Amino acid sequence: MTAPTVVSGTDADAGAGDGILAQARRQVLESGLGLTQAQILAVLQLPDEALTDLLQLAHDVRMRWCGPEVEVEGIVSLKTGGCPEDCHFCSQSGTFDSPVRAAWLDIPSLVEAARATAATGATEFCIVAAVRGPDERLMEQVRQGVAAIRAAVEINIACSLGMLTQAQVDELAAMGVHRYNHNLETARSHFTNVVTTHSWEERFETCEMVRAAGMELCCGAIVGVGETVEQRAELAGELAALDPDEVPLNFLNPRPGTPFGDYPVVGARDALRTIAAFRLAMPRTILRYAGGREITLGDLDTAGLLGGINAVMVGNYLTTLGRPVSDDLTMLADLKMPIKSLQATL
Repeated sequence: MTAPTVVSGTDADAGAGDGILAQARRQVLESGLGLTQAQILAVLQLPDEALTDLLQLAHDVRMRWCGPEVEVEGIVSLKTGGCPEDCHFCSQSGTFDSPVRAAWLDIPSLVEAARATAATGATEFCIVAAVRGPDERLMEQVRQGVAAIRAAVEINIACSLGMLTQAQVDELAAMGVHRYNHNLETARSHFTNVVTTHSWEERFETCEMVRAAGMELCCGAIVGVGETVEQRAELAGELAALDPDEVPLNFLNPRPGTPFGDYPVVGARDALRTIAAFRLAMPRTILRYAGGREITLGDLDTAGLLGGINAVMVGNYLTTLGRPVSDDLTMLADLKMPIKSLQATL
């Protein structure tokens, strides 16, 4: 499996990135040490002519430190819309004039969604709720849902329920939740431009409690929310310092009615540079394709899988459409990338 040629250029052009790429080859590929924030920035500033070499290096790092397997996950929203927070990219916020309205999913439907996810070969099923943090009603729904899924389906269960108290962290761990998702979203220095109803520090605190309780931590980012390239490097460095088990990488899909509804889509080459930079910052982390890749990368979707990605979120997202599951599974088969077995994740 070798990275596809994304751009072409002369030998002199390709030499523009030799310095940082040579450093990364020694530091990350050979020694397994992630890039520093300054080095990440240098990677993000590489010219297009160096992109093919960068993607090949990121792929080599992924293969050496993570292996060839790809983790597949599906998600479902237990509680959709009506969220009191004002994350400016999210159509589930009740503070914006967006088309998503509050709705709850019943437990039998939740179990059926878990069955459908497991049927794809996925090892992980994530229960998501659009809330600041879970109240007692939501926690009871999660208790019932986790118990019902565990009784009916052999699959790891993850949750994404917003900010948690210590008691809630402990209860989720005790009920057997395998992984908890709580994204940093964007760099600390840019956070107040994206969210004003809670702080970056509050998010970070939940992530630290999750790790301390023994659950795997899934903590990712959304790229293209007005951050500078320097702030993109800052975010990668902050995530690397947190050392999550998984980093879902989302690209902004501008939603009507949100403050970022008119923002431009991230360019494909910038997206691929970002994927490779995050891989070189976190050589051993599960780096997952998440929302927005369909409109950002288009026909270059495969290039990300050959440039550092080693996990895929299949099916639809919370409020936007994804690729058909069969298309992703066919893509993995064509690339001869085996899907990680459930036992390998336990």
